[in-house]
Amino acid sequence: MPRKRKSHSGAFKAQVALAALKGDKTVNELAALFGVHPTMVHAWKKQLADNAEELFTSGASKTSSAEHEALQSQLYEQIGRLKTELDWLKKKAVRFD
Repeated sequence: MPRKRKSHSGAFKAQVALAALKGDKTVNELAALFGVHPTMVHAWKKQLADNAEELFTSGASKTSSAEHEALQSQLYEQIGRLKTELDWLKKKAVRFD
């Protein structure tokens, strides 16, 4: 019977990666402590180290993401209105043919 893969939360991965970065314990000790494979500890540690710069970039990217979502919702609303108007005009245009 195959075993189901474990799915770890982002908070758990961050906790393990931070513990690995501290260097107080070996990777094997951390793997035993948290119940994961040592390869995963190495992968999460590397991922944290590689992406740490993004955490400290200016807040412009966060606001631009929010602005992007707001603009996208406005555009979808406009598309809906224009589609409704087009359908209405097509119905009315049939009378003039």
